[in-house]
Amino acid sequence: MRVTAAEIRLGEGGGGIERAEAYFPDQAYAPHRHDTYAIGITLSGVQAFTYRGARRYCQPGECHIIHPDEAHDGASAAEGGFRYRIAYIDPRLVQQAIGGRALPFVENPVVRLRPSHRRRLSAVWDMADRIDPVRQAELATDVADTLEAIATVRLCRREPLCLPALHRVREILASVPSSRHSMRDLEREAGIDRWTLARQFRAAFGTSPTRFRTMRQLDEVRALVKKGTSLAGAAEDAGFADQCHMSRLFKQAYGLSPGKWASAISSAAAERPEQPRALHQGRSERPS
Repeated sequence: MRVTAAEIRLGEGGGGIERAEAYFPDQAYAPHRHDTYAIGITLSGVQAFTYRGARRYCQPGECHIIHPDEAHDGASAAEGGFRYRIAYIDPRLVQQAIGGRALPFVENPVVRLRPSHRRRLSAVWDMADRIDPVRQAELATDVADTLEAIATVRLCRREPLCLPALHRVREILASVPSSRHSMRDLEREAGIDRWTLARQFRAAFGTSPTRFRTMRQLDEVRALVKKGTSLAGAAEDAGFADQCHMSRLFKQAYGLSPGKWASAISSAAAERPEQPRALHQGRSERPS
């Protein structure tokens, strides 16, 4: 039976790693940006997306790598829609795995991986693979090493990163994202001035402190909506001014309204049992 509605199915995740498989029959995402690395593989159809001023096309078997905080959209470039599998990786895991250096940047987002890189990334897209601390370290290392190998640019700064201070600020923002902290408070906690803090936070984690806090609020919204909380209730519990404010920021972050996102999650659960699709071993269905 032909699928005509958007579907988003979530895989095993945790510890800064999220996995999903999605199908979209036509237009998928409005322009948006998230604060994670997004590393995906097209399973069928052709993905088209605009990234850094150019239209890109990702064929079956090709990998796409979106850097944190880079705007992009998404749509089908062929009849029948497109399906892909994707992993969202917390930049902190990458940054820790490469020894505290600034994040690697892959300028061309559509990549045909070498066999060795394909093998390393295959587990990242395994929807049923449970992530305990050991697995988290393995996956983060595989992702970081692959990014390092294919990166064309390193977004680095001349001064060394003040990692202990940056991690303290990050934990403060993540612990209660609904609470607002003044820059003076963050300067005091970090022991560095606001300008250094703003520059180095982005170099270490791929986004600004303010946007990092907002994304943690939206994480809470998604968790609440999946549990059945109303959009208005989720917005209030996550600390947004109102539902309209939350919905606007949700679409800016994920390219879908929260209502459409919830419908796509529900559609996938209703259409198919929670059995992860294996990546086919043919050329058109494997990372390459």
